[in-house]
Amino acid sequence: MTQTIRTVRLVDDDPDLLMALSQSLKLAGFSVEPFGSGAEALIGLGPDYPGIVLSDVRMPGMDGMDLFGRLNALDPDLPVILLTGHADVPMAVAALKRGAYDFLSKPVGTDQLAAALNRACQSRALVIENRALRRQQQEALAQDTRLIGHSAIMQNLRDSIERLAAAGGDLLLVGPGGSGKESVAHALHRQGPRRARAFVHVACAALDETRFEAEFLGLDPSGRQARSAGRLEKAHRGTLYLDEIDLLSPGLQARLMGLIEAGEFWPAGAAAPRPLDLCIIASTRRDLQPLVREGWFRGDLYYRLAGVVLTLPPLRDRREDIPELFRHFLLEACTRLDIAPPVIPAAVSARLAAHDWPGNLRELRRFAEAHALGMTVLDRVAEPAPEDGGRGLSEMVAEYEADLIREALRLEQGNASRALARLRLPRKTFYDKLTRHGIRPADFRAGAPAED
Repeated sequence: MTQTIRTVRLVDDDPDLLMALSQSLKLAGFSVEPFGSGAEALIGLGPDYPGIVLSDVRMPGMDGMDLFGRLNALDPDLPVILLTGHADVPMAVAALKRGAYDFLSKPVGTDQLAAALNRACQSRALVIENRALRRQQQEALAQDTRLIGHSAIMQNLRDSIERLAAAGGDLLLVGPGGSGKESVAHALHRQGPRRARAFVHVACAALDETRFEAEFLGLDPSGRQARSAGRLEKAHRGTLYLDEIDLLSPGLQARLMGLIEAGEFWPAGAAAPRPLDLCIIASTRRDLQPLVREGWFRGDLYYRLAGVVLTLPPLRDRREDIPELFRHFLLEACTRLDIAPPVIPAAVSARLAAHDWPGNLRELRRFAEAHALGMTVLDRVAEPAPEDGGRGLSEMVAEYEADLIREALRLEQGNASRALARLRLPRKTFYDKLTRHGIRPADFRAGAPAED
């Protein structure tokens, strides 16, 4: 939920006007921070200042334009509104081109001023919220987790992970490919009592029976050969994650079960057994019960693991999380590639809403990476042309161009200068296109009614 911002840093060198304007704004519901000079107004300001700036232009020493320049360097997204006399209008227009939020000509009515300040405050609140979301996404990326989403399904899943992690027992994760089973396993380990110990991932499909002894049990020779710790020793007192355990061969199932039940193992060349204390998390795409009945999966191993079963849903069952996940994967790709996040056109948003995502998170992530690289391929369903011939190529191109411009303005909260920079268009070309498509930047500022 977007936070409420009502703080205005007011700057004017005339003490009487500063006091009068402060009182008017307080009566209008704003929290006012009055300053008599631009230099004083800069004190204590940081890039996450939860407010906006309203400044007179004509001031001795540091005037409003100089103050705006300093503020813009500090935080280009900080809304700065300039109060100007008639002779200062060309100067204020120049400031708009450099990124100022707005300017108002004196004298200005209280209602007009309050409306402008409200729009700026809403814009600032969105910027701060987006920055917080970006930090959260980067933290999620650093933790290598895909437990993103606010759907009821994901909230229940996170609650279940918290409870099961505290219990610290063995469990089985069941879900389709790409549903995030490995991420859930990592989350269970990180939140559990074994978090200080190792998390050892085993891809069961790649296990080789001939190398099981060396890879799992390790080597403890008495001669000059170097000692080699196996996976079981590395996972001792930690977590062993058996990925796609349904693909483990019957022979290795028996071998692994025997080691787990014994609670110890003998590395090759060792003079004594080593203790084995494991939390085992296994994952599977399939229901193991039919495999047990058919003799393809050992019943004792199944019942050891299936005391607690956590089922992960396919992506299509939590569609409300898809836009947030897509933005996360897009940011992840752009951060890795060191490129600016691109706009999200209407066609991509439609694909996010309509596609069933059979590859789940893995497919969505690849789609986001392709979009980051400008290589998005969208399915297009051929429709029979109406009798009048339907839309031609030029109409379709124009519609797509308008969607890109609207998306850029949404991302920049109606700031035309930043939108044209994002689209890499000359200023005249950009404004010509706005006129051609009937698009107004003001409609995309915070507080403006959203388009259908």
